[in-house]
This record gives sequence, structure tokens and C-alpha cells, in this order.
Amino acid sequence: RVEIPKETKGETRKLGVPIAVDRVFQQAVSQVLSPIYERQFSENSFGFRPKRGAHDALKQCRQNVNDGYVYVVDMDLEKFFDTVCQSKLIEVLSRTIKDGRVISLIHKYLNAGVISGGVFEKTEKGMPQGGPLSPLLGNVMLNELDKELERRGHRFVRYADDCMIFCKSRKSAERTLEKIIPFIEGKLYLRVNREKTGVAHISKVKYLGYAFYRYKGECRFRVHPKSVEKMRNRIRELTKRNNGWGNEYRAMKLAQYVRGWVNYFSLADMKGLLERTDEWIRHRIRAVYWKEWKKVKTRYRKIKKYGLPKWKVQEMANCR
Repeated sequence: RVEIPKETKGETRKLGVPIAVDRVFQQAVSQVLSPIYERQFSENSFGFRPKRGAHDALKQCRQNVNDGYVYVVDMDLEKFFDTVCQSKLIEVLSRTIKDGRVISLIHKYLNAGVISGGVFEKTEKGMPQGGPLSPLLGNVMLNELDKELERRGHRFVRYADDCMIFCKSRKSAERTLEKIIPFIEGKLYLRVNREKTGVAHISKVKYLGYAFYRYKGECRFRVHPKSVEKMRNRIRELTKRNNGWGNEYRAMKLAQYVRGWVNYFSLADMKGLLERTDEWIRHRIRAVYWKEWKKVKTRYRKIKKYGLPKWKVQEMANCR
């Protein structure tokens, strides 16, 4: 087991890294069970499912807002993977899987334990996060919540354990939150994080890294400020002068990250943000090159290649 830091300072996410044999077993079980459960899963569930993704979840959010559902119950399940009730999960699985051998295998997988810091630890509750089977089992468990929300007639969007319930008024959202918590904690035996769960207008919500706003009655997206800060911190790491990378490798890593980031946030209105970020990145890259060209004569030779007037080259070469 390894722990990686979460966005919230001081909190970590525990990832279980399965050995090769376990990974093969998990992948095999996942490939067999996924088609079976896909037929049962809700149309409002988008995480870790074939031909569905974060953009689909966000588009559904936009549709809900455009239909007048502008207040949301922003649900946060406290350490979902670490607190799943194994007996409840096995009970839910047993309704569909009638082969006891498969159920037994999954039960053994849940109880296999982990090695953390060289010490073996039992896993009497929760399930390992990081293996091929975990996303499917998570969706199986939370499909119970999906079915309950659909039974009550709610509009909602769920991506893995990130769930938002859409309502037309604040009072309606508050009633929904009050009534759904007993089901989550009393029937599914999961914990709702009271500090992070609440009711808010859509303009105050962060979901999958995006922020929402309305323009001329239509829901639109922005990149949430926390996502911008996270991106800038990553670019600072990639453009450090002391990381021992060559300029070509640094440029490749930077381009790779920026392309992925822009593709993920392609639904957002971010022309101004991209222009400012481009200028900032160019400034940081120039600083890297400038520090490498320590001597005036090196700077003069490098700058001269760009065809600037001689007086300008001399002026720039002597700058600190």
C-alpha cells in the first residue's frame, strides 16, 4: 500500500498496489462481471464505465441546470473505498452473481490484507483502491444509491463517489439532503462527510475540477480556481531549473502535460486563462534558458541568431 497526498492539505489517499497474480485475477473477474452489471447501472452514473467519462457527466449537469435545477446537494462520502462494508457489498453482489466460487474469490480479495511500511495489516472493512476490480465494485455498491435516488424521482449525476443531486429550490435541496443521509448511513453503511456535504447554488459548486456559471440563461463552464492553482503548481515543478532535465526532455514533459490539461478542460470557457498561462509559461522557460546562458558572450551568441539589431543584442546580453 502506498499513500498519495490529496488536494486537501494533510489528507492522503491509500492506494493498494496488487501483485501480478492478483492483478490478473482482478482483471479477469472485472472483464466477466462488467458486461453483466452494465445492464443494471444507472444512466446518471458516468465514472469508470465504457464509453462514458467526465465530459458526459458535466454535459448532464449542464442539461439539469438548463432545465431549472440550479440548487444542488453536493454529496461527499467520507473515505468511501476505505469504509465500504464488506458484508453489505457481498450481499449486493450475491443478488446477481449466483456462482458461489466467484463470490468467495471476491471475498478473499477484500480480506487479503495489505503490506504498509513493511508491516502486514488486515483489511476487515473497505476495499483496496488502485486495482482493476475496485472501480467496478465501487459502482456496484453505489448503484444502490442510484436506484434509491431514481425511485424518489431525483435528478442526479454521479462520477464514481462524487455525487450531485439537482433541485429547483434551496428548500427542496435541504429536504433531499436530510432524507437521503439516513439511507446512505443506515442502509449502505457508508459515512457522509458532514463538513464537506451541503446545499449550494450551482455557481458555488466545484465538480470534477470545473466551476459553473450562467450566461443569457444558459449553463456554461469555467476552470475552477483550485484547478488553475493545481495546474500552475505542476508547471512550476516541470519548469524548475534544478530538476536535472535537459531542455528537450523538459519541453516534451511540459507539452505532454499542457495538452492533457487543455483536452480535459476543453468544455470550459478559458480563452483569457490560456492566453495568460501561455505568457506565464513562456516567461518561466525564458528564465530557464537565461540562467543557463551565464556568460555575456554566450547570451550574445544565442540572441544574435534571432536577427535583432546589434545594439539590442548587446543591451539584452548585458541584462541581469
